[in-house]
This record gives sequence, structure tokens and C-alpha cells, in this order.
Amino acid sequence: MLRPHRMRSPRRVIAAATALCTAALAGTLLAGQASAHPAGAPAKQNPATAAATSAKPAAAGSKVVGYFTNWGVYDRNYHVKNIETSGSAAKLTHINYAFGNVQGGKCAIGDSYADYDKAYTADQSVDGQADTWDNGALRGNFNQLRKLKKLHPNLKVIWSFGGWTWSGGFGEAARNPAAFAQSCYDLVEDKRWADVFDGIDIDWEYPNACGLTCDTSGKDAFTNVMKALRAKFGQNNLVTAAITADASAGGKMDAADYKGAAQYVDWYNPMTYDYFGAWDAKGPTAPHSPLSSYNGIPKAGFNTTDTIAKLKGLGVPANKLLLGIGFYGRGWSGVTQDAPGGTATGAAPGKYEAGIDDYKVLKSRCPATGKVGGTAYAKCGDQWWSYDTPETIGTKMAFKDAQGLGGTFFWELSGDTTNGELIKAIR
Repeated sequence: MLRPHRMRSPRRVIAAATALCTAALAGTLLAGQASAHPAGAPAKQNPATAAATSAKPAAAGSKVVGYFTNWGVYDRNYHVKNIETSGSAAKLTHINYAFGNVQGGKCAIGDSYADYDKAYTADQSVDGQADTWDNGALRGNFNQLRKLKKLHPNLKVIWSFGGWTWSGGFGEAARNPAAFAQSCYDLVEDKRWADVFDGIDIDWEYPNACGLTCDTSGKDAFTNVMKALRAKFGQNNLVTAAITADASAGGKMDAADYKGAAQYVDWYNPMTYDYFGAWDAKGPTAPHSPLSSYNGIPKAGFNTTDTIAKLKGLGVPANKLLLGIGFYGRGWSGVTQDAPGGTATGAAPGKYEAGIDDYKVLKSRCPATGKVGGTAYAKCGDQWWSYDTPETIGTKMAFKDAQGLGGTFFWELSGDTTNGELIKAIR
């Protein structure tokens, strides 16, 4: 992707779907049909997509991985307890804790106060017990996650490092992968919180390509880092990575050896969202998370179907690929056209950042008015937004099953409603 996803400031399946419906949805997707409503026409399926969907898929996995951000405890007022009270904890298999930093070629704490120092009162705490200031007592998100895991013994927590803001440190880390891996292991397995974490996630945006900064670490750098992490963390810890979804010819996916690194990871999280957004201030308007291509899509290879097809074509096993969902929308203002492809004057206003807002806000403030490419869009006043709804997530789950993918992941928990409307559509 070309721009920051997921608003990363360092501070700060449709349920009861019948087999017939799922088969019908999957059949529609595999036929390559994607149309805009009320306007639009079916898009021609490209050869890579056809090849990837012609073989009989392996059984799909059931992983549900949700990101929890450490800065969410500030302005967003979203805490680990909210994962429990929303019902999300019971539906998650894994939580990705975002983010740890990468500095001086080593893994580092992202926000010490939010991570392990903030004191929670009894009413704020997962188990109703207040944090203490006893010598050596763990507080903050780490202690709350520890308590959440006690309520849900099968839930795993993975510490994610990097992200859009902090990926600049990976270039230096890649110059000495063994030393980097050792530093990460020492931090994740620190005796104060070793029981909280079940592994490490690397969110490098992007290896040997441009993100917030441009990286020239070389095509093998990502593979070397993941190999060193697997060697250090061993087979009893999870090692995962969030990776680019740019399936365009000569794009970010071609800049690193994702096939070679796949042998060292438990799974990849291809970030199949933020394909389009108001960083292109004048448009054209386009859904940020299209499942499939459609007539008029601004850039070839910028859709989930092509992303998964390209990764499979590279030799990455389907069961090591998770389908990404955004629990937020991206939008423009100054738009007069309801259907996608319209011009704009700039980013639509958002609560925390222009051009982006949570699903829980948009579902009421700017309700969906149409669908295109397997996701929803909304026109309200002069604003145009795109986001996934429970209905479109159901369509994406049918795609995930048809493709035999390992599961689903999403960014991020605080964007959902207080009763977990979107995660219920996943599981």
C-alpha cells in the first residue's frame, strides 16, 4: 500500500450462514464478478486470479486475530476490559499487541506507561481487582492481558513490532539479524511478563521498499530477519508478520522474498486494506478494502483477490495467509458523485485524523449507500466513505473459506461497536 494504514501514532462469519449461501457467495467470487451498485458492470477476471481459484482449496482455518493498540488507552479510551465486555475476547484466537518499537537495531518498548505501568482501578480491570504498587507488581496493558488470558485459557497474545511509524528501524536490524532476534527474545521473554506473550509479530513497512521512509536493505533482508527470529524463538513460540498487499507489477510485493521467508513464519497477515484513500486528495474515490477488482478501479493489483492470488503464485501456502479486514473507513469530502470514481477536494473529517474514522461512528453518521468490489461505500452530503459492514464481511468470509486461507485478522479492536458487531460477522 502507498500510505499509512491503521493510524499508528506511537501515543496516543456472518453467524448462522448456511452452507448453500456460503457456496453461492464463493461461486460468485470465484467467477470474478464485482459490480458497483447502483452503477457498474462485471469486471473481467485476470489470469492470475483464475489460476489461483481453479484448484480445489484446502480446508480453511479458523484463526481470528485482532490488533489491540497501546495508544488506544488514551484518547480512544479503549482498554483490555473492553475486549471482554464487547464479547470479542470469546471470539478471538489471538491478539496482536501493537506496537513495540525498533531502535538501534533492536526491539524496544513502545510506551512503557501504557504497556506495564498504568494502574487500573477495580472497576476498570478485567477481573475486578485493582492493580497494586507492590514492589515488582505488573500493571498496565500487560497485566490486563494476563488477566484476560486467565479468563480465556486458549487465547494467545503476540507482541507486534514496527508498524507504519516505527518501521524505519528495521533496516539497521537487518544488518545483524541474529543480534536483532536476541534483543526481541530478551524483551518478549522478560521475566516480568513472559507469561503474557506467545510469540512475536513483525510489521515491517516495507522491506526493501518505501513506506514512511524508503528502505534499501535488499531483497533477502526480510527472509534473513524472519529466519533469525525463528531460530531464536524456536518452534514453541509463534512468529508471524504483517506484509504488503500491493500485488501490482513491480510493486512492494516484488521487492522482498516473501516466498523464502514463508518457511519461517506461522502465518502472514497481508494488509488487504488501505489500497486507496484521501492521500489522493482529489480522488478518484475508491473503496479502501476491495475484495475484488471492478470496472474503473484506479490501480490494477490493488484488491484482496489479486493479493492472495499473487502470494499463492509465489508459493506461499494458503494456510499461512490470513484475510485482512479494516474496522474503519476512509473518506473524501467535496464529492458530488454517489458511485465510486468521483472527484474530491480533500479528506473527509475524522475524529482522530482526516480521511479516516471508525466503523462504529460511520455506520450511523454516514450509512452505506452501495457496494462495489465486495465492500461497501457511503455518500452523505459531500462526503464519500468506504468501509466493511457485517454483510460484506460475510462475503469476505466466504472468499476466505473458498481460498482455504488460515483465518482472518483485523485492524483494530476499538473500531468495532461496543457489542462487537463486526467480529461477530467474522466468527
